[in-house]
Amino acid sequence: MPPSQGSAHPLRLLGVYAALLAVIYALVFFTGDKDPTPKLGIDLQGGTRVTLTARTPDGSSPSQDSLKKAQEIIENRVNGLGVSGSEVAIEGENIVITVPGDDGQQARALATTAKLYIRPVLQASPPIAGAQQTPPAQQTTPGATTPAPEPAPAPAEQPSEPQQRVFPAQAPTDEPAEPSLTPQEQTQREIAEARASRQSTDQATQLAAMAALDCTKPDPLAGNDDPNLPLVTCSQDGTEVFLLDKSRIDGQEIANATSNLDTQQSRWVVDLEFKSTGSDAWADLTGEYVQRRVAFTLDSQVVSAPQVQQGPQLGGTTQISGSFSASSARELANTLKYGSLPLSFQTSEAETVSATLGLSSLRAGLIAGAVGLAITLLYCLVYYRMLGFLTGLSLLLSGLGVYGLMVLLGRWIGFTLDLAGIAGLIIGIGMTADSFVVFFERIKDEMREGRSFRSAVPRGWQRARRTILTGNAVSFLAAAVLYVLAVGQVKGFAFTLGLTTILDVVVVFLVTWPLVLLASRREFWARPSMNGLGAIQEVARERRAAQGSVSESVRTR
Repeated sequence: MPPSQGSAHPLRLLGVYAALLAVIYALVFFTGDKDPTPKLGIDLQGGTRVTLTARTPDGSSPSQDSLKKAQEIIENRVNGLGVSGSEVAIEGENIVITVPGDDGQQARALATTAKLYIRPVLQASPPIAGAQQTPPAQQTTPGATTPAPEPAPAPAEQPSEPQQRVFPAQAPTDEPAEPSLTPQEQTQREIAEARASRQSTDQATQLAAMAALDCTKPDPLAGNDDPNLPLVTCSQDGTEVFLLDKSRIDGQEIANATSNLDTQQSRWVVDLEFKSTGSDAWADLTGEYVQRRVAFTLDSQVVSAPQVQQGPQLGGTTQISGSFSASSARELANTLKYGSLPLSFQTSEAETVSATLGLSSLRAGLIAGAVGLAITLLYCLVYYRMLGFLTGLSLLLSGLGVYGLMVLLGRWIGFTLDLAGIAGLIIGIGMTADSFVVFFERIKDEMREGRSFRSAVPRGWQRARRTILTGNAVSFLAAAVLYVLAVGQVKGFAFTLGLTTILDVVVVFLVTWPLVLLASRREFWARPSMNGLGAIQEVARERRAAQGSVSESVRTR
């Protein structure tokens, strides 16, 4: 049976699509950064490159297995869905990260080791050593408390008069007597010194470390602290110095991490879900430390140190709160979800990378797509007359939906549009035009059987929609397989192809079919000169005349 002929049916479908477009563009213009342009990939707008140099505790060279594991984890962090357009490559003993745009901080943040431990808090106090660790010559704050200055070198070591010698006198230097250390040896020495003072089991040494710790300086222990020893460290915002007990739960016990907005306190938090062993350890810890604080440390810094209100806490879930924004909470959740790096890294300054293809290639690709679209519309107008106009209107509404989704996906999942993605969009729009052709040809088939344009439209739709759904299902399956198996830019091509395939079905069902149904009820559109179906109607009349003559000859016999 053909669908209902009620006048509200097509208008209701068009209203649904109009509401979808309204929601999409409301999100585009009134949420996030409100920038109505999609993010572009490295090949179109350039990017930022950061080189990561591995730091091992013993100063030795990192193994290739560790580097490959770190590369895989960083790729998952930045490109979990494979559509952000970022690149992570191993160059010798370094890892090079390239991200679209000019945000070097984003690339550096990917290098966090992300070793998470949950440690009981033994003692906490405000930092008091910021001025003590600054050399006297650099202190400018009046009244600052400073340690006693080191005794000056003996005068005999720096004679006031130059010695009588045949070569010119040289200025005194501060170089140590020992040979200069290599960067690896210097790193090893800094880590060892920090561990000796800040991870000592002696209480006096711990208190001295708390008094001397400067939270404004880089931490050599970042990602290199021993979880089986106590730790003196700072909070992430530098407002507290903590003495922590040995780790009770390792970050490897986290099964999942998600960022969410705590509506009651209007702040972003990270919700953690533990594995079975981690769930048991959390229950034991919260049962033991009721009304006391436990600290979540990330790369040797305290991210959050809440007080346990009640315990033991069962269920294997907990929450990290802090001074998070939406993006920082999401980054921390992704970092914890995909695991910690097997190495700690020192990052270089960000370098600007020029676009490999540039805006000229983008312009050429868009022009090629526009030319192809214009030729398609011209063919539809010539072959289907005013029905081709409906095709153009449907493609325009489809393009509006695709553009809005590209902008939103760039904000939500970091999707970037590169040249391969543009190719996927153009192919997807072409497939949408194919669906229109299938529909119109089914209408012709119905009219060849002698039906009018008005009655042929709903019957043709019933036959065409099965073909349209089948064809799009095959295309979507191919795009899904390509997305799973491909890497790099091919993944972005498959993603956009699958997205436009889904939108093709939405547009055909919510826009094209209702428009053609409304047109079939208007006398203007039923004219052969308008719908281009005059030849088909003539064929139908000839068939009816032939059948009538055959029937007449049979009766005369």
